Amino acid sequence: MSETLKKSNSRSLWQDAWKRLFKNKASVISLIYIVGIILVAIFADVIAPFSYETQSPQDRLLFPNTTYLMGTDILGRDLFSRVIYGTRMSMSVGIIIAFCSLIVGTIYGSLSGYVGGRLDNILMRIVDILYTFPSLLLIILIRVIFGPGLFGIFFALTIVEWVSVSRIVRGQILQVKEMAYVEAARAVGVRHQTIIARHILPNILGPIIVTLTFEIPAAILSESFLSFIGLGLQPPFSSWGSLANDGFQAFKSYPYLIFFPGMAIFLTVLAFNLLGDGLRDALDPKLKNT
Repeated sequence: MSETLKKSNSRSLWQDAWKRLFKNKASVISLIYIVGIILVAIFADVIAPFSYETQSPQDRLLFPNTTYLMGTDILGRDLFSRVIYGTRMSMSVGIIIAFCSLIVGTIYGSLSGYVGGRLDNILMRIVDILYTFPSLLLIILIRVIFGPGLFGIFFALTIVEWVSVSRIVRGQILQVKEMAYVEAARAVGVRHQTIIARHILPNILGPIIVTLTFEIPAAILSESFLSFIGLGLQPPFSSWGSLANDGFQAFKSYPYLIFFPGMAIFLTVLAFNLLGDGLRDALDPKLKNT
């Protein structure tokens, strides 16, 4: 009966959270935008009016018009189609890196916070060292070691991003592991892995979801910056950051070349941050009765 009551309370908390979230107009609009941009990434082949690499030398550097909604680049390629395909790569990189960072950071932070003591001190000092090391230099070093492939960019950004996740998870676990139901589970001999998986992590799921929401735009920004300075994705792959890099040389004469990829980055990062703020407020137990 207590288990049924616990599940019922859990469902009630999540239902209340969804209600609070949908009262936040900025978060709802952001959620709709994010769903839309994900659909654009999935169905890029259908939505894009032109092929990603179709070149029309006679249509080089045309300003936005009815045929080319965002104009064309120096090779006569449709910028609108390239931004759509760039959405697929930027969103893929952001989501994959955020989930990898979340998995690594959750495991690391759970181990550190739950075990505590000397192991916690050692693991957190490693995190402190990674925090103090300049992230750009660390990314460049990893990129040199692993080369310019996709694996190198995924690995480099994951190494940089997971440390903040581990700190958040550790802080949450330090609070939850002192709760009475966790102590009761220990007292009856429940295995530590089961306690973490069934009693601790489900109760810190809210902060983890919020953290994931903020990690995705952080990863998108990091990849865009690296691609903009030539250290990110290499041809034939292309993202919003690399599109901005392509148009930077002609920016003064043809500002649309960098404006549209830049706006895609800006709007997507803004949407994720607004959604993250809304989720953080919605999942805050203190706001249950507001």
